[in-house]
Amino acid sequence: MKTILSLAKQFVFWMLVFILARTIFYIYYSNILNLENIPLSEVFQSFWHAIPLDISTAGYILVIPFFILLFQSLIYENTLKKVNLFYTIIILLLYLLITTAEIGIYDEWKTKLQFKSLHYLSHPDEIYNSSSSSTFFLLIGIFIAQFTFWIYIYRKLIYNSIIVTNKSLLSTFVYFIISPVLLFLMIRGGISEIPITQSKSYFSSHNFINLASVNSGYSMLISTIENYQFRDNNPYQFYNDSIALERVTNLNAVKNDTTISILTTNRPNIVFLILESWSADLIESLGATPGITPEFRNLEKEGLLFTNFYASGNRSEQAMSAIFAGFPATPITAITHNLDKITKLPSFTKSLEEKGYNTSYYFGGQLMYGGINSFISVNGFDVIKEGKDFDSDIPRGKLGIHDGDMADFWINDLNNYPQPFMSAWFTLSSHSPYDQPMEDVIHWAESENQNGYLNSAYYCDKSIGEFFAKAKQQPWYSNTLFVIVADHSHNSYKNHPVHTKEYRHIPLLLYGDVLKPEYRGATINRISSQTDIPATLLNQMGISSNEFYWSRNLFNPTTPEFAFYECTAGVGWISEGGYFVWDSRLSNLAVKDIDAAKPDSIITDGKSYLQVLFKQFMDY
Repeated sequence: MKTILSLAKQFVFWMLVFILARTIFYIYYSNILNLENIPLSEVFQSFWHAIPLDISTAGYILVIPFFILLFQSLIYENTLKKVNLFYTIIILLLYLLITTAEIGIYDEWKTKLQFKSLHYLSHPDEIYNSSSSSTFFLLIGIFIAQFTFWIYIYRKLIYNSIIVTNKSLLSTFVYFIISPVLLFLMIRGGISEIPITQSKSYFSSHNFINLASVNSGYSMLISTIENYQFRDNNPYQFYNDSIALERVTNLNAVKNDTTISILTTNRPNIVFLILESWSADLIESLGATPGITPEFRNLEKEGLLFTNFYASGNRSEQAMSAIFAGFPATPITAITHNLDKITKLPSFTKSLEEKGYNTSYYFGGQLMYGGINSFISVNGFDVIKEGKDFDSDIPRGKLGIHDGDMADFWINDLNNYPQPFMSAWFTLSSHSPYDQPMEDVIHWAESENQNGYLNSAYYCDKSIGEFFAKAKQQPWYSNTLFVIVADHSHNSYKNHPVHTKEYRHIPLLLYGDVLKPEYRGATINRISSQTDIPATLLNQMGISSNEFYWSRNLFNPTTPEFAFYECTAGVGWISEGGYFVWDSRLSNLAVKDIDAAKPDSIITDGKSYLQVLFKQFMDY
């Protein structure tokens, strides 16, 4: 089985390349460990947390050697080893160029090398002029030393092993069957429900450690894939930039600060319950069939319900950047997939921490999905707990710990946090495959999948009711504002098309003893979205929200009413004058209920919003 052994040796070779490059990065920036008070133990942990992405990266690299060895075993042509050597030289050059460039840029940019930075590498004279001569030549020396060392190791220990000396059809068949499976599992990150993402390597509260843990080749590959189709031009360039910016500036402008105060205190604890896939079609007060979420119905009687509230996107990761950074979801891609961009976003979490808040985030599953973990880490949460951080003997569904159990763990931890605190719990059970530990109580939907969704929402709702029954007994309860909001919507028994505003309609409920009496049991029909949460809450606490450009204070009556949502390849726009959907993959423009007196103005607003938003996304 010399072919399999040869492939295995090449795998080990690349894993060692990754380890040494990461080690050199740490050595070069060892002073940061002291400046940021980073314990040495986290450095060592980063090598462990880096393994999954390193394996995946090695899997991508080994696809070509797999075919070379396959052909070699079939035609018995030993000279193909030279092709493998040439391929290895090219990939090694590219990888070491990326990692060496990252050493050069980190001090200034505090990020990994991304696709949009590649144009710098095409102008080495500019790189030289923008850095000291000693630094430039040191980096060149590091690059040459690593390259020379690894080529020597490859030729000494691997090159000759690529020779196939025995013809064996059986061996070739076994190699052909086993190796592709192994490579697929390596690239995907195993057999778990959720494929691997960059956030798999995120574990530290220090961004320096997280970035070092992410494999540089993997990061560049994902960044290139994400940005290739719009690397030069904004795909949503509808108008002259100055015209579009003027429209958006007027939409986001705060003409008068006439904030209405709805709280009895300006320093409440803030507790987020982010509900997985909760459509407005689950909420009786929003037009749903009664009985799906009775506990939420009870909470409404003492809470403030937003009846015209919309999800910014249709994915969980888009919700996180909307809720905690006030950044709208974008078509084509999510900002959480871009490590260099998320560091530029404002942070609701950090805004509170500057005022003395302790912060935490809880989820019963795997936060690496969609890059949520990397975003949450960069956003600044002090404590992040996901499924793997809890005892393995806790009963779990396919995706993680059931909501009822997570609610208990969460409330126990909240009792140990000093006030004021901000904590978020992202629920899980109302996500397929709907394996909640409860007998079904709803059977009236038209399909088994719909009944599964409705019963999972019923179970989540029941868990929330139990949570509040316990929370009311805790000493921190009377000083807490609860923000109950869905991450996105979901297909329901009403079968709304995914691009419509009815599909994107979700609940937002503010709840707690800190609400002034006149707002308990009330409703607000103002058009709004998830991106408005940061500015709204910060203004209630007297904290500046100026950096949250895309977020509006919903209790300032002078700000315009509208909601934007991404529509896969376009924009959904809801305003007082009506709403429309533009999607390049649908019929381009689907107009619904627009005021006949000003249809062009409304469409211009919505398209301008998307144009300026996506330009900022590209510029980050």
